[in-house]
Amino acid sequence: MTDVTDHEVLIERAAMARERAYVPYSGFRMGAAVLTTGEEIVVGSLVENVSLGLAMCAERVALFACVAAGARPQALALVSPRTDGSVTFPCGACLQVALELGGPDLVVVAATTDGEVQQAILADLLPRGPRKA
Repeated sequence: MTDVTDHEVLIERAAMARERAYVPYSGFRMGAAVLTTGEEIVVGSLVENVSLGLAMCAERVALFACVAAGARPQALALVSPRTDGSVTFPCGACLQVALELGGPDLVVVAATTDGEVQQAILADLLPRGPRKA
């Protein structure tokens, strides 16, 4: 899976997960979907908490659900509003977790609520991220 058009269903599932986000503080709805090595799709939604450190990004929720399902990720998609006018890609913490679980060749697809889609390989987004030996 390397072409954006191949990720249409993944983006649709991330958009559905976005609608279930719990964001009473920021209102910034994000949803994510992971295509597993077993060709299943697992989703995650942003979950906020009044104690900010207890919040969890949609991407990590989906990545952790992938592991809980006994699989590993081969592609990660997220859908969210733009940040500063640009497509929103995963934060550093989410990229690090994705690197650990999916490796540097993991495909990352970011889509906006108005339909713009961009994709990258994880190694390009986090080129010097710590890796397990």
